[in-house]
Formats: sequence, structure tokens, C-alpha cells
Amino acid sequence: MKIKVCGMGENYSEVVALQPDLLGFIFWKPSARYFDLEKLETFKIPKVGVFVDQPLEEILLRTSQYDLEYVQLHGQETPEFCKTLSTILEQSGYNTQIIKAFAISDDFDFSSLNAYQMFVSSFLFDAKGELPGGNGIGFNWEVLKKYDGTTPFLISGGIGLDDVDKIKEFLTEAIAQYCSVIDVNSKFELRPGVKNVHALEAFIKQIRRLTKE
Repeated sequence: MKIKVCGMGENYSEVVALQPDLLGFIFWKPSARYFDLEKLETFKIPKVGVFVDQPLEEILLRTSQYDLEYVQLHGQETPEFCKTLSTILEQSGYNTQIIKAFAISDDFDFSSLNAYQMFVSSFLFDAKGELPGGNGIGFNWEVLKKYDGTTPFLISGGIGLDDVDKIKEFLTEAIAQYCSVIDVNSKFELRPGVKNVHALEAFIKQIRRLTKE
């Protein structure tokens, strides 16, 4: 079980020091966590660029600028868009994988994911809220038992320190074998984009202890 910290801001280097498995940078301008620094320090943690219904050209520009290992599509992007992006990334020599996010409700139709499976490396399941992400609310993980695919997925949506026991219980479920990443963001913020590194450190240690049990 890997840990992704999303919504990086000015103190991202302090988060890097905690050595999470993935770091997310939001490149959607309406977001309060929009990342606009021109350069990043050099570090080995894979970087995820988060986009919401943005043009291919912009995604490719950011992929090149920040050497992104993952592109996370958090809008209404179609399977055709994902196919085109995947093809262009491959033809351009980028070893960049695509994560497609979906807002999950109790009546979510998981068969709608089938058309995406050929063009993405992972799905991200987030709570359905007013914004594309970062709403600070969770969803009913019991719904995930309806997922019958084999594409790995990330779980997001208002996950915080008080969810460690919930994660521990989830790891006993059969569906957990397909959950590759726990994605955290707003519950570990001092303000949008600025992370509480002390709380994050405690969370990372506890989750890694769980996965070793």
C-alpha cells in the first residue's frame, strides 16, 4: 500500500523529506492548491500532475516542464481523450502513466470504467463533491466491493489520521488487493497547499506499519 500526498505547495520540500511514495501537484488554475512554481528541486519521488479537462498541449507542456511520471485526469475526460493522450505520450518518448479519477457515489456504475481500461494505468476513486477534488469529504468504501475490474486503483477523499483503523479494516477485504495507493490531501493541511508535516509523518508511519503486519 503506497501513500500519495497531493496538493503540494510552498513547503513541498518538507513533505519530500518524509519520503511518501508519490507527490501530487495540481495544475488546474481554479484550485486553491494550484502549483505555479517554475521549477522543482531534484528528488526521486515520482511526481503526479493533476489536470481537470485541460487541453492536450497544456498537459504535455507540464509533463515536460516537471518531468511527470504520472498524469492524473480529474475531470470529464473521455476514453477517446485518454487514448489520444496515451498515444502522444508514448510517441513523444515520455514514460508517463495515466490515472483517471472518478467521483464515487452509492449508485456509481463501475461498468463505465471498462472503456478506459486499455488507456490508463490506474483509476482514482474520490468522493463526489462540489469541486473535482480536495473537498475534504469521504465516500462509502463498501461501494468498492462492486468493482469487478483488475486495474489498480487509488482511494481518495477526506482521508486523515483518524482513518487509520478504517484503512486497517479495509486491508482485510478481498477488494483491497487492487488498491495500490492511499491518496491524502486536505486533512493534512495548515492551509490550502501547505501541509502539516508532523501529522503527515505520523500517518505515513502508521500506514507503513499496517502494511508490514
